[in-house]
Amino acid sequence: MAEKKIQAVLFDLGETLLNFGKVDAVALFRQGGGLAHDFLCRHNQPAGSLNFFLLRHLLIIRFFNILSNLTGRDFDSFELLKKAEQRKGVKLTPEQWADYAWCWYEPLSRFAEIEPDLPETLEKLKSAGIKLGILSNTFVNAVTLDRHLEQFGLLKFFPVRLYSYQFKFRKPDKRIFVQAARAINCPPENILFIGDKMKLDMKGARGANMFAVLKMAYTNGRKIPQDLMVVEKVSELPGIVEEVNQK
Repeated sequence: MAEKKIQAVLFDLGETLLNFGKVDAVALFRQGGGLAHDFLCRHNQPAGSLNFFLLRHLLIIRFFNILSNLTGRDFDSFELLKKAEQRKGVKLTPEQWADYAWCWYEPLSRFAEIEPDLPETLEKLKSAGIKLGILSNTFVNAVTLDRHLEQFGLLKFFPVRLYSYQFKFRKPDKRIFVQAARAINCPPENILFIGDKMKLDMKGARGANMFAVLKMAYTNGRKIPQDLMVVEKVSELPGIVEEVNQK
């Protein structure tokens, strides 16, 4: 029997597995900061005034975001915010720090939706012997993202989860796709990558010699090449995998 051409599927996160839609980032930052500030106050920690708390953290994130754009390397926003509070004398347990990080993310999490049949789709792929993983550009800590995936019952499908802040490079850099291939223990040419961004996801996956599938979303941006595989929903993947592997 011929070896399967697709042995693994790697997913982008935002607008691929989790659909957020267009959001007001500034408003979400204020809401998350307000929750985080309340959390510190409830735990008798030196939070200071809310306005100064928000301003201080906004300046930190903006500075490192600019640096990230210059270097092409993402940062761990949670570790930055944690260190900022520790310098002010905040002392929390590891579990409390995880809850504190969730406070910042929680307003955004409310917008997230998944396809109604997504768990069934992932189960089909898994039952067919396809390895599943996540590769995403993000500065959100893995602890927070894992909690969100668990809320949707998706975490169990993805033993391999790679986030760009964990590396010195990010998509579309070929190296992060190669790292993902190693992590999932599969040659790049036997991996299908699905994402929503042409410049980051499709360019990177193709550059690493992976099958590239574009998930239709408002983030697609530039003109879509005619030779690119495109899906409206993740539920179309099992059919694509079966079709490719039967050729």
